[in-house]
Amino acid sequence: MVCSSFAFTGTSSRRLPILALAQKARNQKTQITQVPIPKMTKPLENSGSFRDPSGWVFEANGEIFRTVREKAVGHYEFVKGSGLLEDLVEKGQIVTSQEIDRSALGKAAGDARLVLRHSRIPFISYPYEWSFSLLKSAALLHLDVQIAALERGVSLSDASAYNVQFDDIKPLFIDILSFRQYEEGELWAGHRQFCEQFLNPLLLRSMFGIPHNDWFRGSLEGIDMVLFANLISGWRKFSPNLLSHVIMPAKMQNQAISHSEENIAKAKKASLPKQRYMHILQQLHHWITGLTPKDSNATTWQNYELTHTYNNEEEDAKQAFVGEFCAKVNPDTLWDIGCNSGEYSEVALSSGAGRVIGFDFDQGALEHAHNRARDKNLNLLSLFQDGAHPSPDQGWNMSERRSAAHRGGADALVALAFEHHLAIGKNIPLDRVVKWLVSLAPQGIIEFVQKSDTTVQRMLALREDIFDQYSQESFEAALTSCAKTIESRVISKEGRTLYWFARK
Repeated sequence: MVCSSFAFTGTSSRRLPILALAQKARNQKTQITQVPIPKMTKPLENSGSFRDPSGWVFEANGEIFRTVREKAVGHYEFVKGSGLLEDLVEKGQIVTSQEIDRSALGKAAGDARLVLRHSRIPFISYPYEWSFSLLKSAALLHLDVQIAALERGVSLSDASAYNVQFDDIKPLFIDILSFRQYEEGELWAGHRQFCEQFLNPLLLRSMFGIPHNDWFRGSLEGIDMVLFANLISGWRKFSPNLLSHVIMPAKMQNQAISHSEENIAKAKKASLPKQRYMHILQQLHHWITGLTPKDSNATTWQNYELTHTYNNEEEDAKQAFVGEFCAKVNPDTLWDIGCNSGEYSEVALSSGAGRVIGFDFDQGALEHAHNRARDKNLNLLSLFQDGAHPSPDQGWNMSERRSAAHRGGADALVALAFEHHLAIGKNIPLDRVVKWLVSLAPQGIIEFVQKSDTTVQRMLALREDIFDQYSQESFEAALTSCAKTIESRVISKEGRTLYWFARK
């Protein structure tokens, strides 16, 4: 069953101390004991959990709850008794859960037999926001979980990428109710879904050098098997891996569309020995482990920290300002808008920020930021976002998958060398850019880049300068209309200025 990941989103631990659960999740053993909790405020049903008939997700008192209906209790009890959940928590691969008194949810519990309380995820992200490396690690986690489950006589009812979330760059499985008792000879029910939401997006980048993000965001269930198979031509069609997981499944899907009695009869009689099932999972794991992006050439911004136009002294001044800000504010969650390779995210974390969520549209920069977080063990999650075209509210009733702003939780932000990319690069009025940035967090730093700056002049080299309103005076007027300036500092000889703001 697909568990809506949005329900697990966290906000500032100053407002919601329960985030301590998420931070300790990997070190806790699964506790499946009846735990009483205080009477809570009216539970709010998650807008995306309606798809799962096994139980819905609710939020109350800053905590996350999951109901378990009668039809799911048998499988849940079997999985609990198998020791699988404890094993996965010990490995840091799944959210922790506790059974609580069902009366705690009041009428919201409905006909549920059980109620679970889950640990929170600090910030919810979606597969169409993940870099290649994040998607790959999520795919490998899913297969690891599947393999561990099958070894204990358990299988998964689906293979949704939305059932994986990240705590910094560490993937966590979040949908306990998608586990069920394995039946001898059963087929892998989630194979097509795994291919469309994990494998095909990875292959799109690995084989063709095309990032999956825009296609996935426009098709929330992933990259269609038949459509992807149509892209494969020539000798590639004879690759054993592609034949097994793309070409033949697409052919079978086309045949199934006919709904012929013969096809239906064959499908009902099909079986898969457990040993073969395990081999498929292990073979996929091996294949995906070796996948790398095809586009290995440097992207526009991935080496920006080495090729920017200001000198070391100016860079030191910029880092010092960010460090002073974070040391004084100590944000639990800081958003780095236009995070690039994560250089200033690292400064923020070393100066007092609890975690950083970085956003950038450059694939190479995102990979560099991911590698920085991995190599230096940083609490940094870098996600794909185009500031001029950010993830919207979408899915059923425009609420199943929420925009980044509606997932919320930023105590502060830094937007360094960013505003001119929207104001000059995307023709968005400067005042609207400023007001949008201020709306994202109650305080932060915005860097203003003069039109005379070398970077902006490069942007204007092959186009008409239609930006009469782009000036420092206009920037300051826009900022003053919605925030007060705590401090400003010129940090380059070309006049780049950092503004520390506090929202009115």
